[in-house]
Amino acid sequence: MSNAVDIAIVGSGINALTAGAMLAKAGKRVALFEREDVAGGCMRTEDLAEGVSHDPLATTFVLWVTGAAHGALGEDLARHGVEFCATDTPTGVLMPDGQALVYKMDRSANVAAFNAVSDGDGQQLAADLDTFGANANLLFGLMGGDPWSKSTAKLMAKEAWSRGPRGLAATMGDALQSMRGWLETSFDGDLTRALWAPWCLHAGLGPEAAFSGQMGQVIGFALEAAGAPVVKGGAAQMVRGLVAIIEENGGTVRCGAEVAEITTSGDRVTGLVLTGGEKIAADKVLASVTPHQLYERLAPATDRAEDLRKYRYGRGDFQLHYVLDGDVDWTTPGLENVQLLHMTPGLDGVSKAVNEAERGLLPEVPTICVGQPCAADPSRAHKGKSVLWLQLPEAPRMVKGDAAGTIDTPENGEWTDTLREAYADRIEDILANHIRDFKSRIVTRRALSPADLEGMNMNLVGGDPYGGACTLEQFFLWRPFSDSKRHGTDIKGLYHIGASTHPGPGLSGGSGFLIAKELGA
Repeated sequence: MSNAVDIAIVGSGINALTAGAMLAKAGKRVALFEREDVAGGCMRTEDLAEGVSHDPLATTFVLWVTGAAHGALGEDLARHGVEFCATDTPTGVLMPDGQALVYKMDRSANVAAFNAVSDGDGQQLAADLDTFGANANLLFGLMGGDPWSKSTAKLMAKEAWSRGPRGLAATMGDALQSMRGWLETSFDGDLTRALWAPWCLHAGLGPEAAFSGQMGQVIGFALEAAGAPVVKGGAAQMVRGLVAIIEENGGTVRCGAEVAEITTSGDRVTGLVLTGGEKIAADKVLASVTPHQLYERLAPATDRAEDLRKYRYGRGDFQLHYVLDGDVDWTTPGLENVQLLHMTPGLDGVSKAVNEAERGLLPEVPTICVGQPCAADPSRAHKGKSVLWLQLPEAPRMVKGDAAGTIDTPENGEWTDTLREAYADRIEDILANHIRDFKSRIVTRRALSPADLEGMNMNLVGGDPYGGACTLEQFFLWRPFSDSKRHGTDIKGLYHIGASTHPGPGLSGGSGFLIAKELGA
């Protein structure tokens, strides 16, 4: 049959494309089916103005370039023209009073900068990162490997032998420290604490959440080693590269092809049916979707009703993008090459904004992550223009009110166009305090609310970019459910991948890599 394949994949995000590319290279007949008109999931590049391109959703590939999937596919991607760009200043923080601190890909420079803020904070930074480095094999093995595999069992046995059972337990206990716990016991300076505090948000956590402190150290370690790379020309170039690998090895990627049903016979998968009625026969099906999409719509399973009831999605995300005339002229010097700059009042400010968003309120002072893609990739805009990529990870999925009491919110809690633009105005006012002549130099502004994000990608439930809350009870061994068994399901040949599954969200391709290896890549 011409519509028969070895492996059918639902979706075309980073995990679906990674699995498809690796399996196609291994000789499997692979076909991907994407409901949207373009492939890539959260990897998109669009025109923001004439001659100016931007990534409306995800943009930073540090998890990819430091991950196993890049090791498997990096040479092929380079052959297809995928190039990663980065400055030597991946991140920094800017406080409301104009104080700033930047973090470079240089340990000695970072130690000196931290010490200049608060004597001793630099030495403590080095000590904490060295401790993390000593535990990196264990932590990365658990975070990126298959938790139920023989290799993970061997890793744990080896670590228990070398550290002793109590030593291993102590290491694992330390890893559960919150961001607040780490920062308040390691650093004395408000500015040094403020540099790290927002990074837990990019792991879907708040500063009081278990494991958020460890994630801060993971990110610090990765940023120092690899920077905050973006793809030259935009994230869509990454999509084109992965699609090219699939197609040159005989696979296909079909857009505008929504899957209506995953078909089964007895307890085994047989393929899928598209909304237009076309049937695809497949020995195995990979579904890169949320648990609710999989078990309520594609392959209904009544025995998962209680699990689905308990499964929680996290805070929403708010995106805001600008094209400016000229360069970004910061009132605080030294910020022009920072790729991901956080604007925040500090640790308590992050905590306050997270709490407000989780209670359904628009944060009074949101944490603003300002990306400057042109600093690393000038090709994003023609001469005389610059791009700002903003992400606000503390947006309520449903809006119950405004913490500042100045924005009217709909009674039904939904994000309207009017509400979106009013909240964007709040953010714009903050930016205007730190960028000279900011408002007068705006060429284009594009805001995307949590509702807009879900409209662009149905896996972003309520604008949650992480496929579900990343709290400990539904992470690691328990993502998405407490009885999760690798990426398999109760239906033989049906596998669940994507941000909702281990090892979780981010542009690493982790679950796609793991399932590809399991299926023979």
